[in-house]
Amino acid sequence: MQRRLMALVLAGLLAVSSSYTGAGAQTQPENEGRVTRMPLPRFVSLKTGEGRARRGPGLTHRVDWIFTRRNMPLMMTNEFENWRQVEDSEGQGGWIHASLLSGVRTVLVTADSASMRARPQPGAPETAILERGVVAGILECALDWCRLNVEGTRGWVERSALWGLAPNETLD
Repeated sequence: MQRRLMALVLAGLLAVSSSYTGAGAQTQPENEGRVTRMPLPRFVSLKTGEGRARRGPGLTHRVDWIFTRRNMPLMMTNEFENWRQVEDSEGQGGWIHASLLSGVRTVLVTADSASMRARPQPGAPETAILERGVVAGILECALDWCRLNVEGTRGWVERSALWGLAPNETLD
Protein backbone atom coordinates (compact mmCIF):
# COMPACT_ATOMS: atom_id res chain seq x y z
CA MET A 1 0.00 0.00 0.00
CA GLN A 2 1.11 3.50 -0.74
CA ARG A 3 -0.40 6.82 0.18
CA ARG A 4 0.27 9.97 -1.72
CA LEU A 5 -1.18 13.45 -1.61
CA MET A 6 -2.66 15.01 -4.68
CA ALA A 7 -3.96 18.50 -5.14
CA LEU A 8 -7.47 18.73 -6.50
CA VAL A 9 -8.78 22.02 -7.75
CA LEU A 10 -12.55 22.22 -8.06
CA ALA A 11 -14.71 25.33 -8.12
CA GLY A 12 -11.69 27.45 -7.28
CA LEU A 13 -11.09 25.65 -3.98
CA LEU A 14 -8.04 23.58 -3.16
CA ALA A 15 -8.89 20.27 -1.55
CA VAL A 16 -6.27 17.80 -0.44
CA SER A 17 -7.21 14.17 -0.77
CA SER A 18 -5.31 10.99 -0.03
CA SER A 19 -5.07 8.51 -2.86
CA TYR A 20 -4.78 4.74 -2.52
CA THR A 21 -2.80 2.45 -4.81
CA GLY A 22 -2.83 -1.30 -4.24
CA ALA A 23 0.11 -3.57 -5.13
CA GLY A 24 0.25 -4.16 -8.87
CA ALA A 25 -2.29 -1.42 -9.63
CA GLN A 26 -2.02 0.18 -13.03
CA THR A 27 -1.42 3.90 -13.31
CA GLN A 28 -4.53 5.80 -14.41
CA PRO A 29 -4.99 9.40 -15.45
CA GLU A 30 -5.91 11.50 -12.40
CA ASN A 31 -9.22 12.48 -14.00
CA GLU A 32 -10.50 8.93 -14.60
CA GLY A 33 -11.60 6.33 -12.09
CA ARG A 34 -9.54 3.14 -12.23
CA VAL A 35 -12.63 0.99 -11.57
CA THR A 36 -15.50 2.65 -13.47
CA ARG A 37 -13.40 4.65 -15.96
CA MET A 38 -15.79 7.53 -15.27
CA PRO A 39 -14.53 11.10 -14.74
CA LEU A 40 -13.10 12.13 -11.38
CA PRO A 41 -13.95 14.13 -9.47
CA ARG A 42 -17.70 13.72 -9.90
CA PHE A 43 -20.75 14.16 -7.71
CA VAL A 44 -22.89 11.38 -6.28
CA SER A 45 -25.35 11.16 -3.38
CA LEU A 46 -25.65 9.04 -0.26
CA LYS A 47 -28.18 6.29 -0.95
CA THR A 48 -28.82 5.43 2.70
CA GLY A 49 -29.42 7.26 5.96
CA GLU A 50 -25.96 6.31 7.25
CA GLY A 51 -22.60 5.90 5.59
CA ARG A 52 -19.34 5.25 7.41
CA ALA A 53 -16.35 7.02 5.88
CA ARG A 54 -13.18 5.09 6.64
CA ARG A 55 -9.53 6.07 6.66
CA GLY A 56 -8.79 3.57 3.87
CA PRO A 57 -10.69 1.32 1.43
CA GLY A 58 -11.69 -1.66 3.55
CA LEU A 59 -13.58 -2.72 6.67
CA THR A 60 -10.36 -3.00 8.69
CA HIS A 61 -9.74 0.75 8.42
CA ARG A 62 -10.87 3.08 11.19
CA VAL A 63 -14.12 5.03 10.73
CA ASP A 64 -13.29 8.74 10.64
CA TRP A 65 -16.69 10.18 9.75
CA ILE A 66 -20.33 9.05 9.60
CA PHE A 67 -22.66 10.66 7.07
CA THR A 68 -26.23 10.66 8.39
CA ARG A 69 -28.29 12.41 5.70
CA ARG A 70 -29.91 10.36 2.97
CA ASN A 71 -29.44 11.97 -0.49
CA MET A 72 -26.57 14.18 0.74
CA PRO A 73 -24.43 15.24 -2.24
CA LEU A 74 -20.83 14.02 -2.06
CA MET A 75 -17.85 14.62 -4.30
CA MET A 76 -16.14 11.38 -5.33
CA THR A 77 -12.39 11.83 -5.77
CA ASN A 78 -11.03 8.28 -6.05
CA GLU A 79 -11.96 4.62 -6.56
CA PHE A 80 -10.47 1.34 -5.37
CA GLU A 81 -12.27 -1.98 -5.95
CA ASN A 82 -15.73 -1.58 -4.29
CA TRP A 83 -14.70 1.53 -2.34
CA ARG A 84 -15.08 5.19 -3.24
CA GLN A 85 -13.29 8.13 -1.65
CA VAL A 86 -15.77 10.96 -1.05
CA GLU A 87 -16.00 14.28 0.71
CA ASP A 88 -18.83 16.60 1.66
CA SER A 89 -19.16 20.36 1.15
CA GLU A 90 -16.90 20.99 4.15
CA GLY A 91 -14.17 18.61 3.00
CA GLN A 92 -15.04 15.87 5.52
CA GLY A 93 -15.08 12.30 4.31
CA GLY A 94 -13.10 9.20 3.56
CA TRP A 95 -13.59 5.83 1.88
CA ILE A 96 -17.16 4.52 1.68
CA HIS A 97 -18.49 1.31 0.14
CA ALA A 98 -19.84 1.87 -3.38
CA SER A 99 -23.16 0.17 -2.52
CA LEU A 100 -24.01 3.14 -0.26
CA LEU A 101 -23.75 5.67 -3.09
CA SER A 102 -26.13 6.64 -5.86
CA GLY A 103 -25.68 8.41 -9.18
CA VAL A 104 -28.85 10.42 -8.46
CA ARG A 105 -27.79 14.05 -8.35
CA THR A 106 -28.61 16.33 -5.47
CA VAL A 107 -27.36 19.68 -4.21
CA LEU A 108 -26.90 21.27 -0.81
CA VAL A 109 -27.99 24.84 -0.09
CA THR A 110 -24.88 26.62 1.22
CA ALA A 111 -26.23 30.17 1.36
CA ASP A 112 -27.91 31.34 4.58
CA SER A 113 -31.16 31.32 2.61
CA ALA A 114 -32.03 30.89 -1.05
CA SER A 115 -35.20 31.95 -2.81
CA MET A 116 -36.84 29.25 -4.91
CA ARG A 117 -38.55 31.00 -7.80
CA ALA A 118 -41.22 30.13 -10.37
CA ARG A 119 -38.86 31.06 -13.23
CA PRO A 120 -35.07 31.39 -13.52
CA GLN A 121 -35.15 35.16 -13.03
CA PRO A 122 -34.25 37.27 -9.98
CA GLY A 123 -37.65 39.04 -9.93
CA ALA A 124 -39.81 35.95 -10.51
CA PRO A 125 -42.35 35.03 -7.79
CA GLU A 126 -40.95 33.05 -4.85
CA THR A 127 -42.31 29.53 -4.40
CA ALA A 128 -40.26 28.80 -1.26
CA ILE A 129 -37.30 30.00 0.77
CA LEU A 130 -34.65 27.34 1.35
CA GLU A 131 -32.43 27.52 4.42
CA ARG A 132 -28.76 26.54 4.66
CA GLY A 133 -28.40 22.76 4.78
CA VAL A 134 -31.45 21.85 2.69
CA VAL A 135 -30.78 18.95 0.31
CA ALA A 136 -32.65 19.13 -3.00
CA GLY A 137 -32.99 16.91 -6.03
CA ILE A 138 -31.80 18.37 -9.31
CA LEU A 139 -34.35 18.50 -12.13
CA GLU A 140 -32.14 20.56 -14.45
CA CYS A 141 -29.29 23.06 -14.25
CA ALA A 142 -28.19 25.84 -16.54
CA LEU A 143 -25.09 27.97 -15.96
CA ASP A 144 -26.77 30.40 -13.52
CA TRP A 145 -29.91 28.64 -12.25
CA CYS A 146 -30.98 25.13 -11.22
CA ARG A 147 -34.51 23.77 -11.16
CA LEU A 148 -34.85 21.78 -7.94
CA ASN A 149 -37.31 19.51 -6.17
CA VAL A 150 -37.56 19.71 -2.38
CA GLU A 151 -40.16 17.28 -1.06
CA GLY A 152 -42.51 17.96 -3.98
CA THR A 153 -41.95 21.71 -4.16
CA ARG A 154 -40.28 22.67 -7.42
CA GLY A 155 -38.63 25.86 -8.50
CA TRP A 156 -35.50 27.64 -9.65
CA VAL A 157 -32.61 28.56 -7.36
CA GLU A 158 -29.55 30.61 -8.20
CA ARG A 159 -26.64 28.24 -8.67
CA SER A 160 -24.30 30.37 -6.54
CA ALA A 161 -26.33 29.29 -3.44
CA LEU A 162 -25.69 25.58 -4.08
CA TRP A 163 -22.96 22.94 -3.64
CA GLY A 164 -22.84 19.69 -5.60
CA LEU A 165 -22.11 20.80 -9.15
CA ALA A 166 -18.89 21.07 -11.11
CA PRO A 167 -18.06 24.53 -12.51
CA ASN A 168 -19.93 25.18 -15.77
CA GLU A 169 -21.74 21.82 -15.49
CA THR A 170 -25.23 21.78 -17.00
CA LEU A 171 -27.82 19.06 -16.43
CA ASP A 172 -31.12 18.43 -18.17
